[in-house]
Amino acid sequence: MTNIRYGIIGSGMMGQEHIRNLALIGGTEVSAVADPNTQMRESAAALAGPGCAAFEHHIPLLKAGLCDAIVVAAPNHLHKPILQDVLPWEVPLLVEKPLGIDHLECESIIRSAGSRKAPVWVGMEYRYMPPVARLLAEVRAGTAGVPRMMAIREHRFPFLSKIDNWNRFQNQTGGTLIEKCCHFFDLMRLVFGVEATRVYASGGMDVNYRDEDFDGRKTDILDNAYVIVDFENGKRGMLDLCMFAEGAYWQESVSVTGDKGRIDAFVPGPARFSSNGKERASQVVISPRECRAPITEEILVDEAILSAGDHHGSTYYQHEKFLHLIRQGGQPEVSMEDGARAVKIGVAAEESARTGQPVTL
Repeated sequence: MTNIRYGIIGSGMMGQEHIRNLALIGGTEVSAVADPNTQMRESAAALAGPGCAAFEHHIPLLKAGLCDAIVVAAPNHLHKPILQDVLPWEVPLLVEKPLGIDHLECESIIRSAGSRKAPVWVGMEYRYMPPVARLLAEVRAGTAGVPRMMAIREHRFPFLSKIDNWNRFQNQTGGTLIEKCCHFFDLMRLVFGVEATRVYASGGMDVNYRDEDFDGRKTDILDNAYVIVDFENGKRGMLDLCMFAEGAYWQESVSVTGDKGRIDAFVPGPARFSSNGKERASQVVISPRECRAPITEEILVDEAILSAGDHHGSTYYQHEKFLHLIRQGGQPEVSMEDGARAVKIGVAAEESARTGQPVTL
């Protein structure tokens, strides 16, 4: 079949990760990129290869008629204005998380979609990270019984420097518990299959960013937090986030406990933190409730896929699913409503961390 032509709007770190992953998937090409930053735009076009058109703004990209699908990977605060322009174009769309920087923006974006027929997929890549996908499969198979509790830990490196330092400010990111953690709240909703009812968070900016000053503007994002999320039917999720834990042996761990046992997924950080500069395998551990030895399984991922980004292969596997949707039709696995609900939990967590009070949804 003819190649599906992708347009990438926003060609910074994440936009270029999309380009590298699409290059590994047959039947695709990146035909156009758009970014106001000259350096990012030119480097993304060069990465995509000969024939990729480069635009300073997304409107000329849309009007050029070069794209069968669009990926929006611009900074968070630009999602709403960009999507207002993109949504009227009836082509499949993948928009990076978070859908908007708060729940009101998300609701506005959903209204803007109106009666749009082409699918909109929200980029919750962590669903497709191989060890997490394996954990989700075990949950669906009933290995842990009925999921009652879920604990997620991410101990990682600080936010990287980005163009105009946009990721250092809450009014451009939504805050760390939205920008970084809506992935995790999405996983909690997916595992429990019900909605959140109350959120309590404690967090601060205690190590990173404290001395940063950008033309007199001080960074105002959290670098650590604990978040407890109550769900319907008495189910509970907990997030332990630390943004000053470079090189932790497991960057992420996801644990689901039910009435029959527990399932754990362990994910290493990027290769630059390993002792030999190479990616390590992730693991899934199944612990039955009875006192039997746990079953540990290494999850191996192709090195080319691992090297295409910082998300342990998840961007590649998400794009495989998105491409299948483009070719075969159907509904996106991660809807705009899913994206909005994950952001809403993040908004409540930011408010709770700020006020010290639980927030009822």
